[in-house]
Amino acid sequence: MAGFSLRVKTKSGQKVVTGLKPEDKVSVLKVKLSELTEISASELHVLIGYPPKPVDLSQSDSTLEECGIASGETLIVEEKQGVCNGEVKQTDENIIGRSHIVDQEILSQPGVLMKKIVPADNSCLFTSVGYVLNGKVDTSCAKMMREIIASAVSAEPDVYNEAILGKPNKDYCQWILKSDSWGGAIELSILSKFYGLEIAVIDSINAIINRFGEDQHYAQRVYLLFDGIHYDPIYMEPLDGGSIQTIFPSEDKQTMMKAIELAKEAKSSHQYTDIQKFTLKCNLCNKKLSGQGGAQIHAKETGHMSFKEINS
Repeated sequence: MAGFSLRVKTKSGQKVVTGLKPEDKVSVLKVKLSELTEISASELHVLIGYPPKPVDLSQSDSTLEECGIASGETLIVEEKQGVCNGEVKQTDENIIGRSHIVDQEILSQPGVLMKKIVPADNSCLFTSVGYVLNGKVDTSCAKMMREIIASAVSAEPDVYNEAILGKPNKDYCQWILKSDSWGGAIELSILSKFYGLEIAVIDSINAIINRFGEDQHYAQRVYLLFDGIHYDPIYMEPLDGGSIQTIFPSEDKQTMMKAIELAKEAKSSHQYTDIQKFTLKCNLCNKKLSGQGGAQIHAKETGHMSFKEINS
């Protein structure tokens, strides 16, 4: 039987694996992916489908066909996160994650829409995206997502030019890889495309929705809450106390309305940041700055691009 091909997405770009057969074992796939990505076979984390779901690589004797991997499929290949000396640290619910509904056929379940608070460490956008994908708060996913974004931007310098990025392409790629660089619209649009999901960001200041990937007509949608500076993921807490849900059908208007109501509740209880009044400090010269406008002026005058929020 003729071999088939698989598209592979990694943080360094897209590649193609050929020469496999439906009856090949998972162990053969692991060797191929390890050679292609330079990730140790034991550290491979492979996602398939929309929304992305993990492939069980522990069943080395299973065939690709038995695992539901067909010719033409797209695999997202990552390195396992949270590994230390060969062991995965699992200390609490945030790290382990709760039972998490990711079945693309499921309809929205009855429940209460809630936000999950993630650390305010300049990587909250990436941690929030990781939560809606995996059902756990894992701050280590930020490094990989920053690399995905830098790779995408570097690969298309004509699309991601200085006018779009606000700085030269090469400078941006170096900047976004730094742990203290904030993510925003550009980063969300790239992650939406990479993971094949619409990312709806609800602004709690005015309940405006920005939908990244809307024009791609993805079947699934995830939600983030934005308070002016900080991002938190939104999830459905089930009435029966069972599995949480973070990925929803794109045609689900009811969940969209619930997300808007959640943003309005956050605003009414003043859970937002006035971006004109909060205080920032320049990480390079330690100057205190008032609001987003002050940071922009300082950046123009000095070229300093690294800031963090502080108590005024």
